[in-house]
Amino acid sequence: MADRLKGKVAVVTGAAPRGEGVGNGMATAILFAREGAKVVLVNRSAERAEKLARQIRDEGGEASVFAGDVAKEDVCDAMAAFAMDTYGRLDILHNNVGIGAPGSAETVTLSDWNRVIEANLTTTMLCTKACLPRMKQGGGGSVIMVSSIAGALGLMGSTGAVAYSTAKAGLHGFTHSVAADYATQNIRANCIIVGSVHTPMVGHMGEEGRERRRKMVPMQTEGTAWDVAHGAVYLASDESRWVTGVLLPIEGGLIALRAWPR
Repeated sequence: MADRLKGKVAVVTGAAPRGEGVGNGMATAILFAREGAKVVLVNRSAERAEKLARQIRDEGGEASVFAGDVAKEDVCDAMAAFAMDTYGRLDILHNNVGIGAPGSAETVTLSDWNRVIEANLTTTMLCTKACLPRMKQGGGGSVIMVSSIAGALGLMGSTGAVAYSTAKAGLHGFTHSVAADYATQNIRANCIIVGSVHTPMVGHMGEEGRERRRKMVPMQTEGTAWDVAHGAVYLASDESRWVTGVLLPIEGGLIALRAWPR
């Protein structure tokens, strides 16, 4: 299927991952473009984003690059203005920036806590705040958050990620608040809860760790960034025009079937 996002302009933050492989933001940007959207690739590294933009253009898609730190309010305002100046509208915001850090409630440092909350939660608020007025100008839009099973369940079988779990849980409340506040203005807000997908963010994980995660999933398989991206296309498209305030798990059944194995 193609053209599900034809005529729409999408902003994807955290679009180009560090390291080798395909991250959630990268896969989402590629599928958005394949479905006809004009995509603004937002990344701190302009070099990585330009590489992704070339890949999208080589496939016949349309993409532009905005480089900056979206933890800064003026940068987010400039990002939204760039999308409007470049394409004349802004329909979709895919909030994909996120990092983790070690530490339980006893051992986490204040520096790591603040850094993780800022990267996962504050950037989402600032980007959304900047894009909402532009969406209202166009008559509506779709805001997509990217959370994690860590925000719904904690990191099952693992300790030491209190800042990450807290930040991702915060995205659930943020999603519901935006959905409620803007429902009458045809702006939808939904959140993807990502499970055990193998992306550059967990590239350090060895085969033993990957196998342990795989066995925790009821479907007994490991997800990919493309699984997440397909869900994002649905939430960005008019197919989900009556869907808002939803936390969409893409995680092989881990949340709904958390009593597994029986």
